Amino acid sequence: MRRRPGRTRATTEERVFAVLRWALIAALVLVTAFPFYYMLLLSFVPIESLLLSPSRLWFGLETLTVETYRTVLASADDGGQGFGLFLRNSALVALATVAVTILVAIPGAYAVSRLPFPGRRQVSTLFLAVYLFPTVVLAVPLFIAFARLGLQSSLVGLMLVYVVQTVPVSIHMLRTYFATIPASIEEAAAIDGAGRVATLRRVVLPLAMPSITSTGLYVFMIAWNEFLFALLFLSAQPDRWTVSLGLAQLSNGIEVPKTVLMAGSVILTVPIVLLYGLAERALTEGLTSGADKG
Repeated sequence: MRRRPGRTRATTEERVFAVLRWALIAALVLVTAFPFYYMLLLSFVPIESLLLSPSRLWFGLETLTVETYRTVLASADDGGQGFGLFLRNSALVALATVAVTILVAIPGAYAVSRLPFPGRRQVSTLFLAVYLFPTVVLAVPLFIAFARLGLQSSLVGLMLVYVVQTVPVSIHMLRTYFATIPASIEEAAAIDGAGRVATLRRVVLPLAMPSITSTGLYVFMIAWNEFLFALLFLSAQPDRWTVSLGLAQLSNGIEVPKTVLMAGSVILTVPIVLLYGLAERALTEGLTSGADKG
């Protein structure tokens, strides 16, 4: 019995596309992972070994050292680059930004998604209008305003700038999730005697935790990696530099070995990778939930 040509062609196409799909995935993984692998490798290689074999992609374990990380993390008084202090500053600013942004964004997003008021749809759109302007356009007015308040060279001022940046998009992200929560659940809570605040705290927030987690992680990544405002506000205060600002200054150093620069890059990158890995499921659920409602 002869095979149907259509079925044979369809089977061949499926196999070809399956092979191409895995080949594409492998290529994307290689392109994404190789730079990080090379950066991680160079951060453990002594500068002498790197100069002898600059094109090597693998070094024996006996060659690797953690001296570069000691140099990066040690204070300037001890002959290091002071990244231990920069890590503390970045962590304080990022965590404070996340806390304040979430505290402001939750009631704002809930009000926009649930409470009826004139112009609610227009307000929802205006929350993202700030992103129509380049960051550099907002940098100078914000710097002047914070300079008059005496906050231009402080971590508190930098944190407030990040809050101003992240609150609009956080409200937008949380609003789309709150809109997917059935109103009948809140109506049932109201029948049981719960007020609006109690309903938000006991009913809505537990259901919205995936979106809150993903929004918090997004805000943390922005505050941790941001450079322009950190440079503008803190460049004259080396003891208040963040990791991104310290890494930029490190890259401009003429006498700084590239292995030390790679160690600083790893220190900047690893916390975000670890946080994303720990919160991957919540991040995925939070970003995809509410995709059918806007």
